[in-house]
Amino acid sequence: MKEYKPQEIESKWQKVWEEMGVFHTPQRSEKPKYYALVMFPYPSGTLHVGHVKNYVIGDIVARYKRMRGYNVLHPFGYDAFGLPAENAAIEKGIHPEDWTRRNIETIRGQIKKLGISYDWSREIATCDEEYYKWTQWVFLKLYEKGLAYKKKAAVNWCPSCKTVLANEQVKDGRCERCGTVVTIRHLEQWFFKITDYAERLLKDLDRLVGWPEHVKTMQRNWIGKSEGAEVDFPVEGTDKKIKVFTTRPDTIWGVTFMALAPESPLVEELVIGDRREELQRFLEKVSLQDRFRRTSLEAEKDGFFLGRYAINPVNGERVPIFVANYILMEYGTGAIMGVPAHDRRDYDFAKKYGLPIKVVIVPEGKAPNAVELPYEEEGVMVNSGPFSGTSSKDGIKKVTEWLEEKKLGKRSVQYKLRDWLISRQRYWGAPIPIVYCDSCGIVPVPEKGLPVRLPRDVEFLPTGQSPLFYHEGFKRTKCPICGRDAVRETDTMDTFVDSSWYFLRYVNPHLEDRPFNPEDVNYWLPVDQYIGGVEHAILHLLYSRFITKVLHDLGYLNFDEPFTNLFTQGMIYKDGAKMSKSKGNVVSPDDMVEKYGADTLRMYILFMAPPEKDAEWSDAGIEGVYRFIRKLWNTFYTVLPHVKHETVEGLGIKNDVEKALRRKLHAMIKKITDDIEGGFKFNTAISGLMELVNYLNQYLSSVPESEWNKKLLREIMEKLTLVLSPFAPHIAEEFWHDLGKEGLVVQQAWPSYDPDVLKVEEVEIAIQINGKVRDKVVVPIDISEEELKNIVLERERVKSFLNGKEVKKFFYVRGKIVNIVV
Repeated sequence: MKEYKPQEIESKWQKVWEEMGVFHTPQRSEKPKYYALVMFPYPSGTLHVGHVKNYVIGDIVARYKRMRGYNVLHPFGYDAFGLPAENAAIEKGIHPEDWTRRNIETIRGQIKKLGISYDWSREIATCDEEYYKWTQWVFLKLYEKGLAYKKKAAVNWCPSCKTVLANEQVKDGRCERCGTVVTIRHLEQWFFKITDYAERLLKDLDRLVGWPEHVKTMQRNWIGKSEGAEVDFPVEGTDKKIKVFTTRPDTIWGVTFMALAPESPLVEELVIGDRREELQRFLEKVSLQDRFRRTSLEAEKDGFFLGRYAINPVNGERVPIFVANYILMEYGTGAIMGVPAHDRRDYDFAKKYGLPIKVVIVPEGKAPNAVELPYEEEGVMVNSGPFSGTSSKDGIKKVTEWLEEKKLGKRSVQYKLRDWLISRQRYWGAPIPIVYCDSCGIVPVPEKGLPVRLPRDVEFLPTGQSPLFYHEGFKRTKCPICGRDAVRETDTMDTFVDSSWYFLRYVNPHLEDRPFNPEDVNYWLPVDQYIGGVEHAILHLLYSRFITKVLHDLGYLNFDEPFTNLFTQGMIYKDGAKMSKSKGNVVSPDDMVEKYGADTLRMYILFMAPPEKDAEWSDAGIEGVYRFIRKLWNTFYTVLPHVKHETVEGLGIKNDVEKALRRKLHAMIKKITDDIEGGFKFNTAISGLMELVNYLNQYLSSVPESEWNKKLLREIMEKLTLVLSPFAPHIAEEFWHDLGKEGLVVQQAWPSYDPDVLKVEEVEIAIQINGKVRDKVVVPIDISEEELKNIVLERERVKSFLNGKEVKKFFYVRGKIVNIVV
C-alpha cells in the first residue's frame, strides 16, 4: 500500500498550484464575484497556531466558494508599520525596515507551507512606498474635506516608548506594550473628525445583518449616543463659562459643585495662582491612574478645589469648581454639574469633600428628608423653582425647553466617540503629508509630491521626538505654494490609518497613478466575508467604516459599508493562557507541519471547537486527527485497486446494506454543505467526514471483498475527495490524481447530493403490551432494535398502559410488530 508522506505530497501540490497559477484571480469573470478576506497580520516575528486559525478558516471559505462556482478574490498582506519594529531598532540595532522585511519573509513561508490559497500576485505591505503613498492620499482627501485638523490635546504619553498612546493601549495606568507608568502631556496633534460621522456610523449598524450582534453592540457602546441639554455655568469674577452636557436637566436645581476632567484645558486656566503647585502634584497623581477604571463606581473619588466658583444659571447659587479624577475629557464636554443627591459618583465625591447634598427629585408621595440617597430613579421634582411638582420624566423635556427660552442652554446630542488622534511621534509609519510655511501656514503636500518618503538614514534616540525631527534632509523643504523655505511635519500616522483602507488596495495593488480603479473596486466591494479576531471589533472596524463612508461621499465608491459579513474567530489557548513567547506556551505551525503535515494541522484547528469559540490546544487532539487522516489514507488505498477503472454509471444497488451506505454518503454531503453555509460549523463538518469513513470501514470489514459494490465505492471515493478538498487540499489532490481524474480537484465543482437517496423507506409497527395491540408507530425500515425501543418506550400512549410497571422483555419482529411484556 502507498505510504502517507505528508511533507512530500504537500510540497508537490503546492508547487503545482503555484506553477499553474490556480489561485490567480481574474479582475472580471462570467462567474459571480466573492471577496473572502482575512485580517492581515502585523509582521512582528513568526506565526503561532493561534494566528493560523484565522487563515485556515478563510481558506476553507475561499476554496468552498470556488467549488460553488464563484470568482473568488482571496488576497494577503501585512500591516507592516508600527512601534515594535522601531523598538527592535533601538534595542537590537536593526533598521525597522530590515526587521519588518525579514519577518514578512518568514510569515510568507509559513503561510505557503499550509497550502493557503491566496492570490500572491496581490500581496501588499503597508510599509511599501507604493502603498503608503496612497495612505498619504487618503489623509489629503480628508484634509480637503475639512476632516483632518490639528489641535492641542491631552494625550497619554509613555516615557519609555517615547510616544503617544491611544486610550486602548493604556492598561491600569501603564503602557500595554512595555508596562511603564503612563503620564499626560498636552501636544499639538493631528486628528480625523470621525465625530462628524458618529450618527451614520451608529445608524448604519442596523444594516449590517451579517455581523455578530455582540460586535455591533460593542460599536454602539463605543459611539455612545446620549440625548440631553448643554448648559453654560458662568465662572465668578471672569468672562469664562463652563459648558456641561447633562442627560438629566431635571436635576439642575440640585447642583452643589462643578467638576472638570484632569485633562481639560480649563483646569490650568481657572486655578488661582497660589494653588497651582499643589494642582500639579494632584494631576501627576491622577495621571498614574487608568483613565477609564478611575471612572468606575467603585473607584476612589479624588478631587482638587481650584479656588474658584461657578454660578448656577437657574437659581444664581455659587458652587465650587473642582478638578476630579472620575471625569473624562472623552465624554460630553469634559465638565460636569455635580448633583450628589441623584448620582452615585457625585454623592461619593460630595461626602468625601463635605459638600452640600440637595434633594430635588423624590419618589411620589415622599418628603425630601425621607429619601434614601443617592436617589437615581424617576420621581417628582421638588426644590426646583417653577418646576416643583412636575414629574422628572416630563421635567427633562420641559426644563430643556425653558433653558432654551431663557437662552441658558440648548438641546444637545452627545457621543462618547472622540475624534481620531492619528499623530505618532515615531519614525516607522506613513509621514503626514503636511508642510509648515511662515508665509502660507499649514500647507498640504500636493498629490504630485507623493509619496513623502521615509529616509533610511535616521538615528534612533530616546528623546520623545520622532527621528524625523532631527533629520534635516527630511525636515527642510520648500513651500508648495510660495517656494520659500519650509519644514515638514515630522509626526507619522497611526497604523490604524494604514489598515483602514487596505481592503480597497488589494483590488489594484500595483496601480501607480491611483490608489484603486473605482470601476474595479465597485465590482469587488463590499467584502463578502471578512474574518478576524474580536479584539478588532471596535477600532479597526470602526475606522474602516469611517474611511469607506468618506470615500463614498467624495464619489470614489458606490458603497458606504466595507464588509457585508463579519466572522470573529475564537482564540487558541495553551495551558489555559493566550499564546505568547514570554509565557513559553507557543505552538509553532512549522513544527506541526513537519511532524504531522499541513492537512492534519488544518483539520485539527477546525475540529477542536466551533470556530467562533476559544479552544485549548491539545497535543493528544492533533494526534487523534493525524490518526484519522492516516485511517482515511489507508481506507482510500485499500479501495483504490478495486475502483480505479470503474465508473459510477449504473450503480446497481443490490441490498439494504448498500442502500444505507449510499444514503450515508449523500447525508454527509448534505450535512457538510449545510454546516459550511449555515455559520461555518467546520468542527461538525469534519465529524461528518469521520462518521462516513467509519461507516465505510464497517462495510468493508463486514462484506466479503468479492461482494463489494465497486461502482458505489467509486462514487464514494470521488465525492469524499471533493468534500475533503477545502479541508485537506493536499491529500484531496493526491486522491483525485490517483483516481485517474483529469485536472485538479481544486478546480472541480462541489458535489451535489441526491434528495431521493436521503429518503428513508418507512414502515408502520404495531405495539403490543402483554399480547394486546395498544399503539402504532411509523419508523425507518432499517431502524435498529435499540433505537426503536427508545422511541416506543417514550410514547405517551405506551407510558399510560405501562403505568410505571417494569418491562420484563421487549420483542421485535423486524418490520412488523413489537411486543412488550410487563
